[in-house]
Amino acid sequence: QVHLVESGGGLVQAGGSLRLSCAASGRIVSIHAMGWYRQAPGKQRELVAFISRGGITNYANSVKGRFTISRDNAKNTMALQMNSLKPEDTAVYYCNAGLYLASGYVPDYWGQGTQVTVSS
Repeated sequence: QVHLVESGGGLVQAGGSLRLSCAASGRIVSIHAMGWYRQAPGKQRELVAFISRGGITNYANSVKGRFTISRDNAKNTMALQMNSLKPEDTAVYYCNAGLYLASGYVPDYWGQGTQVTVSS
């Protein structure tokens, strides 16, 4: 079994910070690109930040300058440091990864999500 498990969500006041983590486990050969997505109630899931295996990053305009994505290829982990949080950042945050498994490449593997709530 292969799992992506998010942690670090919670309730924070506007202007505060949270750090999300994503840990991949199981029979994984290697991990290609990784990303964080979020989905607010009544809205479509959207890409928040992306990081390639080599460390190239990209961010949604709404989080640029406030969020920082990182990964540790040796540990199969990814993190999202979220600063200066706003109420509009409230959503369920999902970890996504392209995984090379023994059976082949799986382009979109998802975690179960972690709730982030920012109060005003």
